[in-house]
Amino acid sequence: MALGQIKKTKLVDDVIDQLRAQIEQGHWTRGERIPTEDQLVEALGVGRNTIREAVRALVHIGMLEVRQGAGTFVLSQRDPSKMLRRVDHATLRDQLEVRRALETEAARLAALRRTEHDLAAMRAALEARGSWSDPASLERFVERDAAFHLGVARASHNAALIELYQYFWDKLQNTIARTEDQSTLPEPTLAAHEAIYEAIRRRDPHAAAQAAHALLTPAIETLAETAAAAEDTAQ
Repeated sequence: MALGQIKKTKLVDDVIDQLRAQIEQGHWTRGERIPTEDQLVEALGVGRNTIREAVRALVHIGMLEVRQGAGTFVLSQRDPSKMLRRVDHATLRDQLEVRRALETEAARLAALRRTEHDLAAMRAALEARGSWSDPASLERFVERDAAFHLGVARASHNAALIELYQYFWDKLQNTIARTEDQSTLPEPTLAAHEAIYEAIRRRDPHAAAQAAHALLTPAIETLAETAAAAEDTAQ
């Protein structure tokens, strides 16, 4: 794909779109240096500030990397913001299934690898979590609940899993809020969270994975039944 002169008014957005397309379509591959600022200015027919803003935006989302004295290089050929938007628009059931998969493995690994410091952090987060009853305090409750789950992920001592969990942090908090706020869904109880903690404390990976898996299963099953009933009604 050849770069073309920009004629629209939203210059920065248009430049971002063209640079992103070059990367996603493989014209600039991972690890490859992209054209210089001067070359991009000439090819796209825009000013240096526009190029710099577009490059900064793609650096921010993780597609480009600026190496001091060497230039700008392709870091990833996929736009993670697109993926996050797709996750955001997925059904609550799909989101909960992904969250369950992450947390089940996190709990299993945490039971094998947790330290006393990890255990203390999880205990403190669990005690701070409490139970939710006041609709006005849902946002604060979600933050406390998410802190416990993040503590479990960190106790896995798996750098990739922790990074992935933190990457989806906002989306995971959203599933907590939606699960708690929908009265038709079974609420993950404090006792169910305690079961995860106790299994990790006892260093029982099988029980920890089972407890983490069981935490969200009732809500997932309810959503599946609701979807099936809706399909039957539509037919």
